[in-house]
Order: sequence, then structure tokens, then C-alpha cells
Amino acid sequence: MGIREEQYMKEALKEAEKAAAIQEVPIGAVIVIGDEIIARAHNLRETSQNAITHAETMAIQKACEKLGTWRLEGAELYVTLEPCPMCSGAIILSRIEKVIYGAKDPKAGCAGTLMNLLEDERFNHQCEVVSGILSEECGGILSRFFKTLRERKKLEKRMGFSDCK
Repeated sequence: MGIREEQYMKEALKEAEKAAAIQEVPIGAVIVIGDEIIARAHNLRETSQNAITHAETMAIQKACEKLGTWRLEGAELYVTLEPCPMCSGAIILSRIEKVIYGAKDPKAGCAGTLMNLLEDERFNHQCEVVSGILSEECGGILSRFFKTLRERKKLEKRMGFSDCK
């Protein structure tokens, strides 16, 4: 694990913290070209009530807008959780060169856990994948978030509340 990878994953973790602060699943992403972060984002699915506003897709959209192109050749995507099928598809289609992620996703991970769409040679573009960067920190923020959410739902149920955020 390199210092560079840790540095940018810490930036993705800052984005995940922003998501947690607004009751979103704490996943963050940054896109880097050379030594510059060109885009950063965090999950906004609950806020937007839009299924596609994952950290990765939001970061890809911002990077494309900044660069004025859909081709993110030479870009590296740092994300705190292994990309899902939708995000993996967006990564492939945007031509991102390398994906670096923290925690594995046993329920939806498509960068090596359930399958590896990003390195599948049947597609016309593949990404290099590096996993496990700051995995304890990345997994920890998710574990704490879901533990707090479960505790809050139990409390709401005991108190007779429902559908509270």
C-alpha cells in the first residue's frame, strides 16, 4: 500500500463523512488525474431520492463536466466501498484507468467480490483494480453508520414512531 493511495483514500473518507453527516450511507469517492483531485462526491441517494446518485457516479459526472469530455482516460477513482454493478458500468464506460477501493462489498461488489466487471476482458475497456486500501477505516465508517441506524430504528419502534429519519 502506497502513501499516495492512502492520501487519496483519506480524501474519499472525508467525502464519506459528509454523507454520514446528512444520514446518507457513508461512501465517498474522489477522481484523480496526475496529482490533482478533479472531482469529489459522496452518496446522495436518500437526499435526492434518485437510485443513481452513488458517490462514484456523482464523481464521474463532476469530472466529465470539469474536463468537458466523457472520456476520463488516465483517471484514478478512489472509493471507500467496492463499486456496485451500476457504478462499475459507469467506470468502464467513462474509461477510468484505475479503481482503488477500501472495503469489500459482499452484497453488491463488482470489482472482485461477487464478480469483477472492471477487469472483464469481454468489455472493450478494463480498469486496473486495487483493493483493501485503508479497508479498516472504510469498513468502520459503514459499520458504525449501520449500527447507529439499527439502534435508532429499535428505539423508534419501542417509542411507537415510524418512518423517522
